[in-house]
Amino acid sequence: MAQRYGGEFSPRGQSGQTSAQGAPKTQPGGGASGTPGNFRGAKRTRAGLRVNLLFLAPFPLIWKAFGSDPIVMAQYLLALGALIGAAWLTREGLRAEEAYEARKVARRPALPRKILGSALTGVGLALVGFAGHGPVAAGVYALLGAVLHSMAFGLDPLKDKGMEGVDLHQTDRVARAIDRAESHLTAMSDAIKRAQDRQLEARVDRFQTVARGLFRTVENDPRDLTAARKYLGIYLQGARDATVKFADLYARTQSPQARADYEALLTDLEENFAARTQKLLSDDAGDMTVEIEVLRERLQREGVRPE
Repeated sequence: MAQRYGGEFSPRGQSGQTSAQGAPKTQPGGGASGTPGNFRGAKRTRAGLRVNLLFLAPFPLIWKAFGSDPIVMAQYLLALGALIGAAWLTREGLRAEEAYEARKVARRPALPRKILGSALTGVGLALVGFAGHGPVAAGVYALLGAVLHSMAFGLDPLKDKGMEGVDLHQTDRVARAIDRAESHLTAMSDAIKRAQDRQLEARVDRFQTVARGLFRTVENDPRDLTAARKYLGIYLQGARDATVKFADLYARTQSPQARADYEALLTDLEENFAARTQKLLSDDAGDMTVEIEVLRERLQREGVRPE
């Protein structure tokens, strides 16, 4: 089915979403919602072309395999499987690293996928070398493959970040809550695609950017979890359910009223999530000010002055 594209210069496009009062609605830290605020702070993913080439590079081994005797053929096919497995591990390792770098407080990946990808690349190339040239070539191929892979894609993060003085139990609770919240956002993205409307997909994406701003705020200060629990759970679950029902209805009827109601819901959600984020940030700033004032008063009571 053809998918409608909507942009600023499309027939149904608009340069910015407006509130009921006609003024452009702004997002925290960004411009009007019609601007590409959902790319604020975004970085291009590193799990792109280079990793895709890793999946394609081993396929010539198929022709080598089926032109050889059975034992050599098995070696080539095992090498093919090892190299494709290495590509998959590398891609997942890069994604895990990007998630690690996006957070101020994060644990190192439990499984060092990129390191395992380098090792599996060495194994795959060793099998190729052994099948084609013998054991010496196998050793050279294995060493070069593992080293060059590590140089090209780097190593996994090997230590926790920002965990000094952090309550690990509370951090684990936050991580579980964020994972559940992310699953709701993923379900929203999957559901809205059934509406076959790019403007709606972009609108959902804009709300998700604001929601993830709340996620990052809670991650940075796990004490905020209690105040944000409804937003991470009940409200996002309701947004997910509403999106599923709307997408199914809109795909059948293309109802303008249903679309308007859904967009109004997203606007309310976005405003409330942004307000909660700002409230948590304000509370954190207030706590810091109190700590500073208490410390300064204690120093003054000590009566110590620089000469």
